[in-house]
Amino acid sequence: MPRHSQILDTERKPELGPLPAPTDWQTQEPVALLKNVLRLTAPNPGFMTGPGTNSYVVGEALTGYIVIDPGPADTDHIQRLWQACAHPDGAGGNIVAIVCTHSHADHSPGALPLQTLCIQAGTDAPPIRGMASAPTARANSQFVPDSALHHGETLALHPRAAHTGAESHTLQVIHTPGHAANHICLLLIEDGVLFSGDHILNGSTTVIDPPDGNMADYLDSLDVLHASCLAHQVEFIFPAHGHAMPNALGAISHLKAHRLMREAKIAAVMQANPAGDPDQWLALAYDDVNPRLWPVAKRSLLAHVERIQMLQISTTKP
Repeated sequence: MPRHSQILDTERKPELGPLPAPTDWQTQEPVALLKNVLRLTAPNPGFMTGPGTNSYVVGEALTGYIVIDPGPADTDHIQRLWQACAHPDGAGGNIVAIVCTHSHADHSPGALPLQTLCIQAGTDAPPIRGMASAPTARANSQFVPDSALHHGETLALHPRAAHTGAESHTLQVIHTPGHAANHICLLLIEDGVLFSGDHILNGSTTVIDPPDGNMADYLDSLDVLHASCLAHQVEFIFPAHGHAMPNALGAISHLKAHRLMREAKIAAVMQANPAGDPDQWLALAYDDVNPRLWPVAKRSLLAHVERIQMLQISTTKP
């Protein structure tokens, strides 16, 4: 996956205020995207992670915080996340829950160290939440949450008693298999924001790597996200890699169209050379992509091939 390009954020509704303009990536300080959303990027930039994994902190001191995707088990990053979740008195660790969008190694390993840091500081242990990894997950992507999340479930942060200066924050869980079988997205209802994990990225398409990745599931999940974003008037997508993306519905539609165009190209290549193998198909179907990316693109090609073959079987059945 190439380094993600920057997409300039646009202004939100006047009553919600503008998003900050993108800045150069840094990992030392959290960036306030909204008054109740901070982004802290892990120091793990690379070929597959772009600028690094975005950890998000939702909430405020009077409600407590939910941390989304604590990222890799990087000691300094975990410490900064803990400090960003401040109590009204300024001490860190005011964390109600830690949520992992999926079990990949750049998203979930930081959950247990962050939970441990809270315990060591004398605060309650925030539960680690998400969906357990499926049997198809790779060895480095095994994940069992303290408490499983389910599609449609909501996680709510409410002001503590006797405080009237804080608002509630509600995250709705959306199961979005495709990139990983246990992938979820989270919709912040009050602000019209979708935390998309790796399902939707800024500036590139996510890798669909069978068997835990599944292209049919991925495309179906895009439809689910589109319907949810339409129902809740979602304007912005906050991805796990890269800057915030405006025009959520347009971004989802564009991404699905891109995937289907790629699939049509792969199907045409397969039809022209039915005796070929994936490596031969890859060079033709991804001739518009830098060859250095082909080893990664091959994973998604295999996922497309699997879906194409399933569609062919379903259309030939009597």
